[in-house]
Amino acid sequence: MPTGKVKWFDAEKGFGFITGDDGQEVYLHSSALPSSAAAVKSGTRLEYGIADGRRGKQALSVRILSEAPSVVRATRKPADEMAEVIQDLVNLLDHTTGGLRKGHYPKSEQSKKIAALLRRVADDFDA
Repeated sequence: MPTGKVKWFDAEKGFGFITGDDGQEVYLHSSALPSSAAAVKSGTRLEYGIADGRRGKQALSVRILSEAPSVVRATRKPADEMAEVIQDLVNLLDHTTGGLRKGHYPKSEQSKKIAALLRRVADDFDA
């Protein structure tokens, strides 16, 4: 079976293209993906069958060989450093809780800082 990498894939539209190891471009429809994968990232290595479709070569019976490396995962902090960040965040939120229980939100500037910090931590977790 031929192998290649996902050139691009649009999950909303449900299709994309594979660049085979031989340089051939093959159409990839979401229905050819394994049931465990609704979408694939660019760079994911695949093994697939090929059939002639209405618009040229089309991938069939796709098997994922290796996932594309995650940029976020490669650049995020080590777990022990992240534990310190999370502890600081817990302390900050705990301090904020007192004011909220008294019916007072933090001042706008402080609220924006907390929201930005929460987004940043969420991004580090979402690999």
